[in-house]
Amino acid sequence: MSESHASPLSRLANAIVAFHPERIVRIAIDGVDGAGKTTLADTLAPVVTTRGRPTIRASVDDFHHPRAVRYARGRYSPEGHYLDSYDYDSLRKLLLEPLGSGGSGRYIAKSFDLENDKPFDLDWQPAQPAAALIVDGIFLQRPELRSYWDLLIFLKVDFEVSVPRGAQRGPDFGSPDPEAPSNQRYVGGQKLYLGECAPEQRADIVIDYNDLREPKVLKWNVSRR
Repeated sequence: MSESHASPLSRLANAIVAFHPERIVRIAIDGVDGAGKTTLADTLAPVVTTRGRPTIRASVDDFHHPRAVRYARGRYSPEGHYLDSYDYDSLRKLLLEPLGSGGSGRYIAKSFDLENDKPFDLDWQPAQPAAALIVDGIFLQRPELRSYWDLLIFLKVDFEVSVPRGAQRGPDFGSPDPEAPSNQRYVGGQKLYLGECAPEQRADIVIDYNDLREPKVLKWNVSRR
């Protein structure tokens, strides 16, 4: 990891450690597919833990709807991707509400097995006091979720960068060309989200992640929270 990357990572970790240390906090790492959300969250969580705050890692990708629901509007439908991909009721009831103010502190981090298209057996876990929940995923600032986050981080990446980056994960992740028919659903759905929810404008922290070697902090409004 380059020093230029380590600096924003260290800054994020320090901010999370100091952020409302008296209670559990729920942190979203938002951005388009291929932005680097999961990698950042997986790297960030152990740094936060090492610096003294327990963490819980979760991803919206473990709260999908079944395939029949996701593709009800058509295999390549942008609206289907944006509106039908995720089970937000389960995400709220199993994870976000239990870890919020007045919640039980017992949570489920995974509800749906995407690969096998079936629910996971629910495994309730106790949260440590003052833990930081770090959730990565797309569409995290939809109206159904927006009020649940204590801190919103948005990774800003152009589709010309994010789509090829995502395609590097393997043939199952589509073409590196943002205009390819196979990307119609995903790029189109994310454009709907960007247009309707303005996540960059609403986020507390915005990081330009076009160059993974030199991420740039564009916005830092943690103090307002």
